[in-house]
Amino acid sequence: MRLLMLLLLVCLPGWAKRPITHEDVWTMKRVGAPAVSPDGKYAVVSVTEPAYDGANQSSDLWLLTLDESAPPRRITSTKAGESGAVFSPDSTRLAFVAKREGDEEGQVYVLPLAGGEAMRVTTLATGADGPQWRPDGKAILFQSQVYPGAADDEANKKAIAERKARKYNARVYESFPLRNWDHWLDDRRPHIFVQGIGEAKAKDLLAGTQLAALPGFDGSRGLGGGDLEPVWSPDGQWVVFTATANSNIAAYAPTTTHVYKVAVTGGEPVALTQGAESYSTPRFRPDGKGLYLARSEREEEKLYSLTRLAKVDWPAHGTPRVLTNGWDRSVGAVAFSVDSTRIYMLAEQHGHDQLFSMPSGGGAVTAESDLKEGVYSGLAIPAKAKTTMLIALWGSMTHPEDAVRIDVAGKAHKFLTEFNKDKLAEIDWQAPRHVWMTAKSGAKIHSVMVFPPNFDETKKYPLLLFPHGGPHNMTKDQFFVRWNYHLLASPGYVVLMTNYTGSTGFGEEFAAAIHKDILRGPASEIEQAADDAIRRFPFIDGTRQAAAGGSYGGYLMNWFEGNSTRFKCLVNHAGLTDNWSMWGSTDGAYYWEKRNGGAPWERKGPWMDQSPSQYAANFKTPMLVTHGERDFRVPVSQALEIYKLLQRQRVPSKLIVFPDANHWVLKGEDARFHMQEVLGWLAKYL
Repeated sequence: MRLLMLLLLVCLPGWAKRPITHEDVWTMKRVGAPAVSPDGKYAVVSVTEPAYDGANQSSDLWLLTLDESAPPRRITSTKAGESGAVFSPDSTRLAFVAKREGDEEGQVYVLPLAGGEAMRVTTLATGADGPQWRPDGKAILFQSQVYPGAADDEANKKAIAERKARKYNARVYESFPLRNWDHWLDDRRPHIFVQGIGEAKAKDLLAGTQLAALPGFDGSRGLGGGDLEPVWSPDGQWVVFTATANSNIAAYAPTTTHVYKVAVTGGEPVALTQGAESYSTPRFRPDGKGLYLARSEREEEKLYSLTRLAKVDWPAHGTPRVLTNGWDRSVGAVAFSVDSTRIYMLAEQHGHDQLFSMPSGGGAVTAESDLKEGVYSGLAIPAKAKTTMLIALWGSMTHPEDAVRIDVAGKAHKFLTEFNKDKLAEIDWQAPRHVWMTAKSGAKIHSVMVFPPNFDETKKYPLLLFPHGGPHNMTKDQFFVRWNYHLLASPGYVVLMTNYTGSTGFGEEFAAAIHKDILRGPASEIEQAADDAIRRFPFIDGTRQAAAGGSYGGYLMNWFEGNSTRFKCLVNHAGLTDNWSMWGSTDGAYYWEKRNGGAPWERKGPWMDQSPSQYAANFKTPMLVTHGERDFRVPVSQALEIYKLLQRQRVPSKLIVFPDANHWVLKGEDARFHMQEVLGWLAKYL
């Protein structure tokens, strides 16, 4: 009888479930965005199997049959991972970038799907990235970072050898910018190359051009070594790409990105867009009659604007026509129906990334999904399939991303992969709860609430506030490794994450309203959301509250330190302390002048009024401060400043600096230690 009772207990739903651990979070398999074969038969995803010791981590490509006639199959198995996988136009070969035996830098490889070894296609001394097949399948374009004036690979090899032979070690600058995120910039710039399959040498399409020689030339994403986003024209005679020509003015003026075309035979690139707006992410629809671009406004006083979709006719082209002016959402991933009549788009919406569509020539936007849980990402449609099929990733706070096939008619999706299925079934967690409240300003404010394991609404739980970073970001129903929400809740806390004014996914006006009220207004809304939750939900113990945040969330923690007494403790990761010193040390420049309403030396308005350091006389709340030493966006000096102020005011405080971390703690053992310290700090005071 005793054995029978034990068996019955084991079989009861949820009986064997347990709280999530950092080991669970870190070792979940991570699935990359799908690349689909043009014929609609296959998709390929990268699957990373993480390990705390990076030497034991693996990342390989897996082949999925979209008709589900066979299970997912691993098609690469090497120590180094692959990136940028893309199918050939005839769907028989796969190109990707890898750094294999004998490679000093990553190179393009081509793998025949019928069987056989991957063949190295490129051998550039500067490496290769982002392969794209020519429409006839006989050549591949890619990008590489080249040295000034280098006309060919031999010139780049010479430049590399000269730098290695230098007896001194120094960085020299006469312009701006100097750094980006976690690395110092050098004099290399991105160029576009075309390599014929079977040919010995690649052709640099930008070598010797006036555009590439400009001091402000760079890729469109990021400062220094950015992405040119090149794509082939439908006839294979042109390459369309994105670039900035004025990155060198970033210290005192806004920069712009524009779209260009360059002939595969060479010549000077021709600008397809111009003006104060920025354009990026070019893509052609299947019939080749339209070129579509992402457009954003970069006006002097408009720090935030929606990303809108614009269309340029092809091959004739004129001024881009904006298609989504009447839609109050930013356009994310874009894919086209096989007959080119419809555009499918992903966009942030109230805590989810939803699917929408519209006619390819413009018109009303239609909601094609009604997700109550999770987000879509990585949208792709096979261009030559018999019917339009939508392939994407789907994930939620309780489900790391997997590949899915979306059923538009049924507003549902079906899993193509379930790499973490067994582990997910072990964990005691539940979907988040979405709540709304009306702020004192009259704004409707959305929050996401996460509950601890074995949650019981008749019990009382401490409240942990965790506002997102950005600020132009959104807390959504999405699985995160760095700050896993259920892991934060696991000791027995209710976690409340508020999408304050400035958050995306709620319209342009709502996101832009944070301009020049960068801390006081959002912080007030976060506290109001907490008060509303305490009033509405008896299971929240309002006498035990804490708050934690990273990046802009850490900035808010530093603001709370001097402007709120409600919290038992605070956790600040990579948070800004002093507006003036931040301007002087961060990798950006002019943006901060516009954010704070004038030049920093004027020391007025938000420069002083909304700088956390100005309220140090009020510091009382115990704070844990963590920071990456290689963080150039919010430099480690900001952590040293807040910690020194806390120590000066004799506030219980702890500083942890990670020498190998940038804006994020990315190494496994560092991340595990970081979360142990965060949870330990919260436990000490809650």
